[in-house]
Amino acid sequence: MGFAGMGVMRPEGVPELSARLEAFVAEGRHGQMDWMAERMGWRGDPAALWPEARSVVMLAELYTPEGDPLEVLSQRDRAAVSVYAQGRDYHDLVKKRLKRLGRWLLETAPEAGHQIKVFVDTAPVMEKPLAQAAGLGWQGKHTNLLSRDLGSWFFLGAIFTTMPLPEDSAQVSHCGSCRACLDACPTGAFPAPYQLDARRCISYLTIEHKGPVDPELRALMGNRIYGCDDCLAVCPWNKFAQAGSEMRYRGIIEAPPLAELAVLDDAGFRARFSGSPIKRIGRDRFVRNVLYAIGNSGDRSLAGVAEQLQSDPDSTVAEAANWAVVRLSG
Repeated sequence: MGFAGMGVMRPEGVPELSARLEAFVAEGRHGQMDWMAERMGWRGDPAALWPEARSVVMLAELYTPEGDPLEVLSQRDRAAVSVYAQGRDYHDLVKKRLKRLGRWLLETAPEAGHQIKVFVDTAPVMEKPLAQAAGLGWQGKHTNLLSRDLGSWFFLGAIFTTMPLPEDSAQVSHCGSCRACLDACPTGAFPAPYQLDARRCISYLTIEHKGPVDPELRALMGNRIYGCDDCLAVCPWNKFAQAGSEMRYRGIIEAPPLAELAVLDDAGFRARFSGSPIKRIGRDRFVRNVLYAIGNSGDRSLAGVAEQLQSDPDSTVAEAANWAVVRLSG
């Protein structure tokens, strides 16, 4: 089916999940992601999400980059986009494969009457700890999933089923004393190893955060306009990363000029990013991010682009444009 790894766990196989999630939310580290708190009961207990489920099949889908994803950070007049968002929306591609695999699973089952449900990052499912329990890898010090066979660059999909399948052994951490991911974070989003404060994470700030970003943090974002790959890219386990075979995860956007992106209106934005995961944040938040990158570029030739947006109908975009103009003026 194209998946690079598979493991099986029981829905009740991570009993500590609920307490970990509650502590994360209680400390406010989820920021504006209110959906984490609203559906905490399901998210913290897979068995509560679908009580009839007997097994969870976790699958890994590679999107390994071909080159160095951090190289674009030195090209300050161009946009840095997280590797996973440079092509087609993974939600659609992975879900189709999960459904095909699920149908095969039901067709070949020794007993009739079983059911499946497939999830790709949009349901209240904590895929990373479930994948660790299924033996696909472990959550590294940056809280993302790592694998000795796959490295860092893979999506996770889940098939919940009423079928009782043999479960796999959980993985343990193989990070050792390494702290490359912690030291690489531009904004210091890791209060401690294996802990993340989303409110300082560039992926959260560029994708989930609504309204203006704290000026202290926006100055640290560089030219990252959608997501951030720094903590993934520096992980030594990536020397074992396998090449991705799905070419549709590439090609929609690859380090375009900031000046080209800043002038997009709503229709232009939707046309440019049709089929891309970027589309979901909308034009205003996207242009806000581009203007922060322009302000961080140090390229005074971009000041005119920012000036054109100082009277933008969206107040956050207008404020970002003012910030960029002032910053470029020195």
